[in-house]
Amino acid sequence: MTLDQALAFAVIAGMMALFIWGRLRYDLVAVLSLLAAIAAGIVPPDKAFSGFSDDIVIIIASALVVSAAVAQSGVIERVVRKFGPYLTNVYRQVAALVGSVTVMSGFVKNIGALAMLMPIAFQFARRTGTSPSSLLMPMSFGALLGGIVTLVGTSPNIIVSRVREQILGEPFHMFDFTPVGASLAVIGFVFLIFGWRLLPTGRKGAVSMDAAFNLSGYTTEVTVPKDSPAAGLTVKGLEDLGENEIEVITLVRAGKRRAEPAGNVVIKPDDILIIRGEPSALERIVALEKLTLLRDEDSRASDTPTDEIGIMEAVITPDSQLIGSSVGQLRLYDHYGISLLAVSRTGRRIANRLRTVKLRAGDVIVLQGNLSIMPETLGELHCLPLAERDLRIGRKGSLVPIGILAVAMGLVAFNLVPVAIAFFGAAVLLLLFRSLSLREAYEAIEWPILVMLGALIPVSDALRTTGGTELIAAWLSDTAMSLPAWGALALLIAAAMAVTPFLNNAATVLVMAPIAATFATNLDYNPDPFLMAVAIGAACDFLTPIGHQCNTLVMGPGGYRFGDYWRLGLPLSVLVLIAGTPLILFFWPL
Repeated sequence: MTLDQALAFAVIAGMMALFIWGRLRYDLVAVLSLLAAIAAGIVPPDKAFSGFSDDIVIIIASALVVSAAVAQSGVIERVVRKFGPYLTNVYRQVAALVGSVTVMSGFVKNIGALAMLMPIAFQFARRTGTSPSSLLMPMSFGALLGGIVTLVGTSPNIIVSRVREQILGEPFHMFDFTPVGASLAVIGFVFLIFGWRLLPTGRKGAVSMDAAFNLSGYTTEVTVPKDSPAAGLTVKGLEDLGENEIEVITLVRAGKRRAEPAGNVVIKPDDILIIRGEPSALERIVALEKLTLLRDEDSRASDTPTDEIGIMEAVITPDSQLIGSSVGQLRLYDHYGISLLAVSRTGRRIANRLRTVKLRAGDVIVLQGNLSIMPETLGELHCLPLAERDLRIGRKGSLVPIGILAVAMGLVAFNLVPVAIAFFGAAVLLLLFRSLSLREAYEAIEWPILVMLGALIPVSDALRTTGGTELIAAWLSDTAMSLPAWGALALLIAAAMAVTPFLNNAATVLVMAPIAATFATNLDYNPDPFLMAVAIGAACDFLTPIGHQCNTLVMGPGGYRFGDYWRLGLPLSVLVLIAGTPLILFFWPL
């Protein structure tokens, strides 16, 4: 072992120790490891920041943006509304989500399947009180298991197929991986349904400011367009669709006001509804039923760029000039360029149309306008802005994010474009179609995760550049020669699982597949089972958040720590090792 190799192993061992210790945040550990590698001379200064341009950084950032757009599309709400009543406990939710992502990952890129289903997991978590940490990691592991079922499910399978073509003159075909892969996927699926209990519960990821608010509910005013699904429903039916989290206080039809309408009153196009509920409930019902918020500017256009328009909450202070006046009298849009969307008043239910409501000190109001000048405007009105939280009242539902994601996944599945380009392009299109604003896109990205990845990629690559991977390969080859065939298979699976977090799964296959083929040839064995062993070991990376982008994608949203992956991943890895060895030998005899 050379000095550089020893230093590379030492830096990685120290990094792993800090990760497991858990007293320093993962992104800080990553940048410290990068500095240590530079100081040791195993990472050249001109390559120190090359990791930030790596495809995986682009994939993770783009996937988070796409997932956020899908979450806001309204489609997720329809899915949850349809299946939610049947998925009332964690076991059923894990079974449904893991099963779905596992099946999808067999035919589309696993990170795409995970990005599509993550918003559904958050909806289940919100509605049933389930901790997202109980759902997201099992889904990530399910996506990895699904990838081993077909040729196109994961990169290791494709690379192993090419290695086989070089050795035997014929690659693996689409479903050659299916007997072993599907069997392991089923075994892993059953384990994950119960194994989620090994994870810490109650972990929170990117916590919003919503938890800091305890308001009595906002009142807003909407009109029912002709194409709204709400047209033809009864008032009670609309409230039921809102899961009784909203209340229709007033219905105005042809200028006639009907306060507290009976539940059997049928809603008609052009009706005006005054509804009350928490911001998230109002957001969902407005988007799903294609309702239109009534603003004091009505349909007037604004010269403000769309990305600068946003929503802010504020409290009316005792010396505000808004007190005692209605929105109609104040003409907020004409004078200040802002629109009143909703009002929350403690101790009283608002039943009048918002344009006629006399504002009071202590009212909490939701205003829409140019965010760059909103603080100055609120200061002029003597309103105290509240801490920022995620409000999207008035956002219309759309199938555009689902369509763009489907196209991106199709392009990847047919090898027309690389996955990084597909997801980056999808994110850009979603911004162009205004499925997300630029502000929301930046907020959706887990920046500490990207810092961790960008810093660790050159550190991990130091194993290759210093010859550490060749050292590992030589040791594996020598050890495998002294073992029986089944022992060599098990060793190859275990080694691939251990090496993948530091090389990524594609590099692991490129290093280990020739070793496996050489070992089989020297002992006059069929190389296929040994190539299968390498593919499965490289694809089943359950031990860390840094080896596969799926594991990285759920780290921030799930509130996971580095050591949490071992809790669920280690027993699953052992299960794959124990079951995978005889399965490979059964379906691919020596």
